Amino acid sequence: MADLWRMFSDPDLQFLRLAFWLATFASVAFGVMGSFVVTRRISYLAGAIAHCAFGGIGAGLYLQNKIGIDWFDPMYGAALTAVLAAVVVGLVSMYAEQREDTVIGALWAVGMAAGLLFIDLTPGYYDLSSYLFGDILLISARDVWMVICLDTVIILFVVGFYNRLVAVCFDDEFARLRGIQAGVFYMILLCLTALTVVLLVRMIGIILVIALLTLPAAIAGQYAKKIWHMMTAGTGLCILFNWSGLAISYRLDLSSAPTIILIAGIGYLSVIAGTKVVCRWQKVSIVNGDNHE
Repeated sequence: MADLWRMFSDPDLQFLRLAFWLATFASVAFGVMGSFVVTRRISYLAGAIAHCAFGGIGAGLYLQNKIGIDWFDPMYGAALTAVLAAVVVGLVSMYAEQREDTVIGALWAVGMAAGLLFIDLTPGYYDLSSYLFGDILLISARDVWMVICLDTVIILFVVGFYNRLVAVCFDDEFARLRGIQAGVFYMILLCLTALTVVLLVRMIGIILVIALLTLPAAIAGQYAKKIWHMMTAGTGLCILFNWSGLAISYRLDLSSAPTIILIAGIGYLSVIAGTKVVCRWQKVSIVNGDNHE
């Protein structure tokens, strides 16, 4: 506790305070959108969107450093590409006659390949590790405010259309029979997922972002009775994983993003294993009780 107080009071540790604030606010987006992703079972779609965003990052670096469009930040390219990928992936999953997994796999690979080719065409050397694996210690106050804005949009949207979103996540056909435009809400969910992935790439990276989007929500889903319970618990677990990972990585001088993901993965596997053990113990207890009778 003394170390934590020193961290928040030391003026030389501004970067670490920003990291903790970003981790806290990012957990809201991860917890809410992750619950929809896990419930709808579209983790692979979110993965394709995240990797397509790398193509936008490469295009942004190219436009900024080769063409001379200084104001075009690579994250703008990532956002545009991710939203476009979300629309394409949504249309493919709803209407394409091709095998859905093949098309999504192709988009996944093409996005990464396009990003690498754009970077090859861009003069100079660029360290891609911050985009691929993230570095939460390099974020700025602007990044924190952008995530707060994203949280606000997500919360307002979910509160305003909660029942419709739940219907779309659990049963498309039922939603359509009730007069809900399931396709529209599904597309909006994918676009919000795309924005969540892009804005949090600086924190956890393209490769690792899907793990933090799904693992806390998946753990919460083991026990939650309602989807808003899942969102609340997923947000709390995400905060726990983020804070623990940041503290451990700072004390041991480790990379923060892999540490956070490793803790989340251990938590998920522990919950799954514990649930299996409890279920087996309950079955044995029932059998022994029946035999005793």
